[in-house]
Amino acid sequence: MSLVAGVDLGGTAVNYTLLDQQEKFLIDGLCEHPALVKQGPEVCLRQIADGLKIAADKAGVLLSDVVAVGLDTPGPASAAGQLSTRGATNFVHPHWAGFDIREGLAQKLGKPVSYLNDANAAAIWGHYAIFGANSRETSISIVIGTGNGGGIILDGSVVKGKNGFGGELGHVLIPYQSIAGTPGIRPHCNCGRTGDLESLCSLTAIERNLLPYFLPRYPGHELAKLDPHQAAKLVRGLADKGDALCKDVFRVQAHALGLFFDEMVNTFDPDALIVGGGALEASKEFQQRFLNEIRVGMPAQREEQANIPIYVMPNGDTAGARGAAIEALKLARQSGLM
Repeated sequence: MSLVAGVDLGGTAVNYTLLDQQEKFLIDGLCEHPALVKQGPEVCLRQIADGLKIAADKAGVLLSDVVAVGLDTPGPASAAGQLSTRGATNFVHPHWAGFDIREGLAQKLGKPVSYLNDANAAAIWGHYAIFGANSRETSISIVIGTGNGGGIILDGSVVKGKNGFGGELGHVLIPYQSIAGTPGIRPHCNCGRTGDLESLCSLTAIERNLLPYFLPRYPGHELAKLDPHQAAKLVRGLADKGDALCKDVFRVQAHALGLFFDEMVNTFDPDALIVGGGALEASKEFQQRFLNEIRVGMPAQREEQANIPIYVMPNGDTAGARGAAIEALKLARQSGLM
């Protein structure tokens, strides 16, 4: 039996999956371990190798059956997997600066490794789940988490760009001034920009921009008594329960996403728009309200484009690992390993 593995390396957890030649996933749900990225490359790569053995045991297969591995991480990093010389998100240990994490893992495992930005990996899985492995469709994916990541699948292939920064959709500027009910808001992003998608559509945006804007408009609200970081984490749950302030926050996020998707529709004329991440890990009713608000926030479309479907990312928690495994499968086939 020949298999490939997908490894989704984040700041706090590593998630694994396994994929066989018939494109069947051998692990349902999460196969997750705490990440040790803060301890540097040597410790982290050893931990990934140990976790891969645990994943193989869980699936009832041999580690030697794994012929290639797909890895995804947060950026910034090159398309080949070399982390930024300034360090990267969550990779704060000094030895990570400029480190070639793809090559490092390949040497540790003794197996070929493919590399993707984590948002691109999720975008590949979302596209694959909706359109299948050999599609020629185009989709735009947004993953709303602590920050905001995205991915573009153009004619069935992920857009990486010359330096690996293709699909950095969270830092695309949007006409935020047109969002109703937000006069005078000035949403700042950690990247230094004002008014990009991440500045309004992320957990960080809730903490730094949206709660400070809306709390004075809701005197006595319970979230005003809490630390801003903790308060931001409660907004989704309260919005799901109907809290007016928190519904306002997610209305603004959805309308910001609607403006962004309008730009993408006019640039790529895609077959589908996909939304995932922690912001959508809520009830079906909340998800549908959010998708409806995205539509409300989109300017009028051409008749031919008005019904481009908007999907919730399937298997949200495991999307990155699954997308990484699909990329590894492509590598294995191209290399004659499968």
